[in-house]
Amino acid sequence: MLLEEIEAPVLDTMIRHAGWHFVCLQPPYSRSGVGLSRDEAVHQALARALKNLKMSFNAAELESIQVSSYPPSFHVAKVTLQSRHIQQHTCLEMALGNEARIVPAR
Repeated sequence: MLLEEIEAPVLDTMIRHAGWHFVCLQPPYSRSGVGLSRDEAVHQALARALKNLKMSFNAAELESIQVSSYPPSFHVAKVTLQSRHIQQHTCLEMALGNEARIVPAR
């Protein structure tokens, strides 16, 4: 699901009010894409970045998009994503796969 125009702090508040947790554990990462239009280049870069999202994370925050244009109509986009994880429990060990000891949020 793609949430548009909701900033991370607002989404974090919404998630916490539901009794869940919004976890950020790794530094941001960037991927590039090329296209004949700005939109195509951004789409390619986003697809590459989301494909690179590690399986242990179930969400990502788009931090930035930079597009460079070259004549006659060649565009290079660079997107930066922050890996996120939305989960019920607070323990990092549980979030990374130790499902046997999950304690639900209250």
